[in-house]
Amino acid sequence: MAKCEIGGYLGKPEELTIFIKQRYIWVSRITGGAKSNSLGQLAQNFVADYLKDNLELPNIKIQPGGTLPGVTHTDTETGRLTSFDFIVTNTSKYVAIEISFQVTTNSVIERKSGQARTRYEQIEQAGHKIAYVLDGAGNFERVAALRTLCSYSHCTVAFSRKELDVLCDFIQEYFAQT
Repeated sequence: MAKCEIGGYLGKPEELTIFIKQRYIWVSRITGGAKSNSLGQLAQNFVADYLKDNLELPNIKIQPGGTLPGVTHTDTETGRLTSFDFIVTNTSKYVAIEISFQVTTNSVIERKSGQARTRYEQIEQAGHKIAYVLDGAGNFERVAALRTLCSYSHCTVAFSRKELDVLCDFIQEYFAQT
């Protein structure tokens, strides 16, 4: 009931201060995840648009939330296919792209780091590639997680136009291989 009764604290500055501090903590956990998700979508869209504009390859599709053939959550033929931030494909070759940015929550970067080795091994076995786009001081404070992502990636770049050009070159070279 106290969540809706702010008027009851008027004229009681100490109780009002406590109420507001408690609500801020309660609300910030909810809005923090939403903000992180929203900014993540913007980062993903920027990278996807950059690749669309700068890849010089015919018949390329960029699929948000796409999957790779043969890459599952359970390492079995019957497992659910693993989704990635987006996939670049020409229907015969596939590159999974994962993005981690400044406000990525600890749980997201730790999850991606924890999944990196298994994903990499499955992707390698299936003949595909995975790349990570990493950005922000918040990420660089997570040295162990970043080290793991870099170790289990075919291409790792920072979030800048110059680095995204490196990603474009990587994708073009991979798609040019027979």
